[in-house]
Amino acid sequence: MAELPNYDTVAPAEMDYPEHERTYDLFLAATKWGTIGVIAILVGMLVGLIAGGGFIGGIGTFLLVLVVAWFVAR
Repeated sequence: MAELPNYDTVAPAEMDYPEHERTYDLFLAATKWGTIGVIAILVGMLVGLIAGGGFIGGIGTFLLVLVVAWFVAR
């Protein structure tokens, strides 16, 4: 049989909303830059492996996509 909780369910503890918002902002930034990184890798692979750009072309395209994303996403 379930026991009663040993914490106050009527008056819960205070929430630290500024910390919640800061954590959520960091999560959104990590998601945004993670997505941009994956897209940059895929475009670099497209140019380097399929479009015939070679290793240097793929790396250059990867860096170019990151720089463009930096200016667009700010």
